[in-house]
Amino acid sequence: MNWYKQLTRTEKNTFIAAFGGWATDAFDFMVFTFVISAIIQLWGISNAEAGILGTITLLFSAIGGWARGILADRYGRVRILQITILWFSVCTVLIGFAQNFEQFFVLRALQGLGFGGEWAVGSVLMGEIIRAEHRGKAVGTVQSGWAIGWGAAALVYTLMFSILPVEWAWRSLFWIGVLPALLVLFIRRHVPEPEIFKKKVLEQKNVSNIWGIFAPGVIKTTLLTALLCTGVQGGYYAITTWLPTFLKTERHLSIVGTGGYLLVIIAGSFCGYIAGAYFADRFGRKANLILFSLLSGVCIYLYTALPLSNTQMLILGFPLGFAASGIFSGIGAYLTELYPSAIRANGQGFSYNFGRGVGALFPGLVGYLSQSMGLAGAIAAFATGAYVLVLLTTFMLPETKGKELTE
Repeated sequence: MNWYKQLTRTEKNTFIAAFGGWATDAFDFMVFTFVISAIIQLWGISNAEAGILGTITLLFSAIGGWARGILADRYGRVRILQITILWFSVCTVLIGFAQNFEQFFVLRALQGLGFGGEWAVGSVLMGEIIRAEHRGKAVGTVQSGWAIGWGAAALVYTLMFSILPVEWAWRSLFWIGVLPALLVLFIRRHVPEPEIFKKKVLEQKNVSNIWGIFAPGVIKTTLLTALLCTGVQGGYYAITTWLPTFLKTERHLSIVGTGGYLLVIIAGSFCGYIAGAYFADRFGRKANLILFSLLSGVCIYLYTALPLSNTQMLILGFPLGFAASGIFSGIGAYLTELYPSAIRANGQGFSYNFGRGVGALFPGLVGYLSQSMGLAGAIAAFATGAYVLVLLTTFMLPETKGKELTE
């Protein structure tokens, strides 16, 4: 972390705020993956219906992410980020009070509007404040906050489902999700708007053109990055949304056993984020995407398709988490560098959240197809196909490693 010591106070404050915000979002979002089996049991819903609950949040996050990107280009990164995280946290708490499938569905949709905006705006904020030589490492390391939040969710899940009745245990996970957001909101007060954005405001060049990302000189970048993000996120959500259910129903692990296996995967995820951050700055954004997409495809196939023993699954869980998460480390910096400042949050918000929206279909389709081909087979089919898409689009995009943001 020597690079961190070289950051200015503003850069450090931005890093801390973004890291905390992303960890909070991870906790609030990932608790759902731990309660799927409980919801199925208590409410008598099918795997397909449970998959829809996972999909609806991601679909609405696509809308929320793009909308907040547009607003951030007009009204500022920090202001929109604060509103976004507050919205997301309140919706998460309300989910804990849901009494039926319909209420859960609506609240998950509203939650998604905030979830999409957190990454879209926070990543642009980081990319514009952190200097080029450390941008990949800083933005990539912030991504590791997802593993921290995910790990916290796994620990709380193991604790709550061990000491509380199922009906109260799943609700408590959503109620706890509001606490970290209060600290993050305080931290964000110490983060200023990026100088490059304020310069555009003074020059009156920051007029938010919703359709500017589809202009002739930009549309190719927009379409390719949208497909790229579809592959990255489709593969990730296909495996992580159903992983706790897969371990419990097909591998027949206990609650404590499931939490233990997931912690190994989460530990791998954290290391993958950090390694990917350094790799993206050292060898380039494209090299990072190619390497980790290949590793992800191989690991997911081995984990779900082979008749592994529980010990073998435990060991393989680390590289599975490492590969599936490391691919995200270069995405934030890469998208920031591909768009000019006037439409940066708009373009980054659209591309990332278009990918999230289409990738959101994967958990639902996995749940639907699991009824005919088994959960393991459905996960493997969609996840490996997603990473093939990553490879194809990466080869058609330019390298941006070391690019200075002058506009």
